[in-house]
Amino acid sequence: MKKFDKDRLILGLAGPVLALVVAIALTTVVLLASGTNPFEPYRIMFESASYVDVQVLIVNQAGTYYLAALAVAVGFRMNLFNIGVDGQYRLAAMVAALVGASVNLPGPLQIALIVITAMLVGAFWSGIAGILKTTRGVSEVVSTIMLNSIATSLVAWLILPKNFGEQPPGSNNLTTGEIPESGWFPGLSMGAEAGEIYGFTFVAALCGVIYWFVLGRTRFGFDLRATGASESAAQASGVDAKKMILTSMLISGGIAGLVGMPTLLGDTHTYSLDFPTGIGFTGITIALLGRNHPLGIAFSALLIAFLDKSSASLDQYGYEKEIATIMQGLIVISVVVSYELVRRYGLRRQQQKVGEELAAGGAIRTEADSGPGSGPESDSESASLSTNDTNDANDKSDKGAAL
Repeated sequence: MKKFDKDRLILGLAGPVLALVVAIALTTVVLLASGTNPFEPYRIMFESASYVDVQVLIVNQAGTYYLAALAVAVGFRMNLFNIGVDGQYRLAAMVAALVGASVNLPGPLQIALIVITAMLVGAFWSGIAGILKTTRGVSEVVSTIMLNSIATSLVAWLILPKNFGEQPPGSNNLTTGEIPESGWFPGLSMGAEAGEIYGFTFVAALCGVIYWFVLGRTRFGFDLRATGASESAAQASGVDAKKMILTSMLISGGIAGLVGMPTLLGDTHTYSLDFPTGIGFTGITIALLGRNHPLGIAFSALLIAFLDKSSASLDQYGYEKEIATIMQGLIVISVVVSYELVRRYGLRRQQQKVGEELAAGGAIRTEADSGPGSGPESDSESASLSTNDTNDANDKSDKGAAL
């Protein structure tokens, strides 16, 4: 049993490690092909990450990425591909900012109202894809991509000054108005120069714990994973597969609604045209690299956040900061290839272990047959048994020939 767990751990780590090694190697080849130093950018990025202010930026960004990856991972565990996280979190952040700017409640109530609004809007937007999937059989990949475009247009329309938006004097930017200070989520100060870690980053970590417990330690999580593994088998065991599909899409959208909260409640305190975008697609990369496991997702989120924030200083040294973007793209390709290679190796390893166990079992039976009672003193008994077996075999052969 210990050996099995060890093999499973090694196979689980082999995929991400192989993907990272291949991605770094391919990025180095790209740098060499462009005629630049292939190792200097890595040194600059690690040196940049040694500063406390950059570390705070990395942690804050990782918290946002972690929530996006959890939203994607819930769908993956259900064998659903929720590509609409990007549209879900932007629409949720925008509506939550509108609600938060329009009321002024005591601190905890104000924050709770904003967060609940964001989760409900995200769940509603993903629920549309879930309903289309369960009632009309529409692929969630197609519907969520279309809903992303609709969400982009809807946000652009809602934020117009003639509707719900505001245009600050002397600025071309459009906002939803500032949330009162009672709705600001307190953070952890790391000093005047370093800034503070968003308080919602710790909420993101708590969401990871809840994700691990619900999916791995509850009956609901088992039903969800079972339905994702085989919908027909789950239905045969009494699980309502369509209900599980819709529920998982609602949960995925609810978590997606939280993606914009670290920035909204900890930094900008308003939704504007320059609110971060594209986080949902980055969450897909992180969920794949982390293999949908909360700890794996956490390390992957830190890695991608490190690439984002530490690469900002590359252009100061004559290197393009898009090197990090290239590496992220190569990571996605490497993940797909490396995981398939590891899967095939795991199958061969499992077949080899089964063969070894069968061979070991045959050896044990052979030793048992040659144990006490097989010596010279039992030769007459063995001969008698052999004669009886031969007669029985001849009888069966005669009957088989007659048939």
